[in-house]
Amino acid sequence: MQQPAPRKYWPLVSIVTVNYNHSDVTLELIGSLSQISYPNIEIIVVDNASPTDDPGIIKRTYPGVVLVQNPINYGFAAGNNFGIMRARGKYVLLLNNDTMVDKDFMQPLVEKLENNPNIGAVSPKIRYFHTPHMIQYAGYTAFNNITMRNSAIGSFETDRGQYDMDYPTPYAHGAAMMVPMEVIKKIGLMSYIFFLYYEEADWCARITRNGYEIWYVHSSLVFHRESISTGRLSPMKIYYLNRNRLVYMRRNIFGRDFIYGIFYQLFVAIPKNAFVFFLKGKIKLFHAYYRAIGWHIKHLFSKEIHENPML
Repeated sequence: MQQPAPRKYWPLVSIVTVNYNHSDVTLELIGSLSQISYPNIEIIVVDNASPTDDPGIIKRTYPGVVLVQNPINYGFAAGNNFGIMRARGKYVLLLNNDTMVDKDFMQPLVEKLENNPNIGAVSPKIRYFHTPHMIQYAGYTAFNNITMRNSAIGSFETDRGQYDMDYPTPYAHGAAMMVPMEVIKKIGLMSYIFFLYYEEADWCARITRNGYEIWYVHSSLVFHRESISTGRLSPMKIYYLNRNRLVYMRRNIFGRDFIYGIFYQLFVAIPKNAFVFFLKGKIKLFHAYYRAIGWHIKHLFSKEIHENPML
């Protein structure tokens, strides 16, 4: 079989990663990126006012990196937005700082976008860093509009090649997603309202509503540590997951599904889960659920819920 001619044009890819109190982890990612075979990248690190960390070590270790130091912690969505604002590339790759990359991971993502202008975002296969043969993500199923649950395809399966094909998916994975700059200019940046969690799902919903497809690219591989900054289970994580699940619904679920979904979340899912923590004596986690509901009561008529910042 005749091999395709080698690419003569390598579009610039702007890699954006957000750092918060883990410059050592971010340095490992940059070290990984410094070994990749793709020849045309820029790396932009956005530090969200790390209180117990010296992000300056990133610039001292890798002078070519663009380091943006925010005066306060604006959140994950805003951190990525500030990086995108500094990006010069044809494509923007949002990459969690707790990831490591395969040396040839970039080309398949770029090729997929270069060959199909109808694609608005792509994500690679993601496997767990500490169990490197176990899949975390090979695409997503769609959300159930009532329960707001979906699942990652292949999650916790040993990778035996069962997902070694490219296919459309409802959502890219926020730990590693590439978006053309032209798409960002059309649909806007991530919504600042999310701060943490659900921002990439909302972004993907806006991408697809604007007529673009989202694809999983099997021949690109990234490894993910996961939950470095927020912890596996914390009041902050529970608060933002539940607050932003409802924000996502308010922005993306409509009609009868929205009514049924809100009823289910407020009177079934959240009370049930909160009560479990109450019985276990985990009062801070119990209160996190009801602070999430309280936020929505306070912002019931807020126009900010539906704002989409433009580039």
